[in-house]
Amino acid sequence: MFLSNQHPDYRKPLNPVDAETLGVPAAEEVERYLTYRDNQAPTPLHTLPALATELGLNTVHIKDEGFRLGLGSFKALGGSYAVIRLVLEEASRQLGRRSDVAELHAPKVRAVAAGMTVACATDGNHGRSVAQGAHLVGARAAIFVHSGVSDERVAAIARFGAQMIRVAGTYDDSVAEAARVAAEKGWTVVSDTSWPGYERIPGLVMQGYTAMVREALRQLPQAPTHVFVQAGVGGVAAAVAGHLALTLGDQRPAFVVVDPARAACLFETARAGHPVKIEHGEPTVMAMLECYEPSLVAWRILSRVADAFMTVDEEDAVAVMNRLARPVGDDPAIVAGESGGAGLAGLIRAAADPKVRAALGLNEASRVFVINTEGATDPERYAELVGMRPDAVATTTREADA
Repeated sequence: MFLSNQHPDYRKPLNPVDAETLGVPAAEEVERYLTYRDNQAPTPLHTLPALATELGLNTVHIKDEGFRLGLGSFKALGGSYAVIRLVLEEASRQLGRRSDVAELHAPKVRAVAAGMTVACATDGNHGRSVAQGAHLVGARAAIFVHSGVSDERVAAIARFGAQMIRVAGTYDDSVAEAARVAAEKGWTVVSDTSWPGYERIPGLVMQGYTAMVREALRQLPQAPTHVFVQAGVGGVAAAVAGHLALTLGDQRPAFVVVDPARAACLFETARAGHPVKIEHGEPTVMAMLECYEPSLVAWRILSRVADAFMTVDEEDAVAVMNRLARPVGDDPAIVAGESGGAGLAGLIRAAADPKVRAALGLNEASRVFVINTEGATDPERYAELVGMRPDAVATTTREADA
C-alpha cells in the first residue's frame, strides 16, 4: 500500500521544539558526546551499483548500522545518549554546577548515577542501548520485554547488568507496564516513543539518531534525491527526515516512511490524518518494527516532512535479507536483520510499481539513500531466514573488500 502525505501540516515548518531537537547545533552536540565513547567510529556507507541498475536508478547507497557501538543497531545512538544526558543533568542539579560529558567518570558524577534507575520497554535494540548507557555511567537499568522478544535478545540486554522484566502481551503492553512500575518506584523512563505529557526524553533519543544522518551526508558523494526509512513508532524516520529537512531545506530529498503491513501504525495514522492505535494481528517477522501506536512527537514531525507512507510484506523483508547476504555483481555482502532492510524493501517495491514510481519521481537520475538499521541481532533467527550464519556473510564481505 502507498499513500502520499495529505496532512494539512505537510510542508509546514517544524514545531520550534522539534527544530531545536533535530537541528545542526543539537546534532553537533551529539557527535561531541560520541567522542567520549571508546568504540565510536562512523558506520560504513555502501554503494549498490547492481541493484541501482536493476531498479532503473542512478545510485543506491545504504548506511550499515550493524556496526554501531558494538550493539549492531542504530538504536545504540539513542537510548544510551539519552541516559548519559539525563545523568549529567541530575548531576548538575545535585552538585549545583554544570556537569559535562568530560566528567562522566568523575567520582561525584558516578555517585549521582548510582542513585538512579532508568527503565524502558523494548523489542530488543532500544533496551540494549539504554542498558549499555546505564552500564557506562554506573546507573541501574530495568528493561521490560514482551512475550515476543526472543531469549537471545533478552540475554544480549542482560549482559549489561540490567534487571529484565517479562510482560505478557505486545510491545505496547510492555510500554504501559514500564511506565506504571517506574512511576511507583521513582525510576526514570527512557522511552523511544512519546505520549501526552511525555515528550522530552523521546526527543533526546531521537536527537541521538541525528549523528547517523550527519555521518551519511559527509560520506555521500551528493545529497540524495530520495530516502526510504523504516518505522516502528516512527522515531528514527522522524529523526532522519527532520534533520534532512532542517539541513537541506528546499533541496531536501523526497522522504518515504516504510511500515510492515502487519504493524502499519504510521501508515494508518497518515491515512486517518491523526494518531491511531491499530489492532494487533499476526506478528511480523520485522520484530523491531512491531509497534501498533505511533510516537506523538514522531508523527508531529513526519506529518510535516514525510512525503509518502507505504507498507511492505513479510516476504519483502526476507527477500532483502537474502539479497544483501548474496549480492549480485559488484554489490557488497551486507548482514541485515529482519527489520534492517525494510526501507530497502520499500524502495524495491516502489520502483517496481509504475504508479508509485511516477508519484515519487523515481527515475534514472534518482540518488536513493536507505539505512540498514540492524545487523543480525538475533543470529539464530537470521540463520533460519537466510540459510547461512551472519559470520559467514561477514567473511564474504571481508574477502570482497580485500
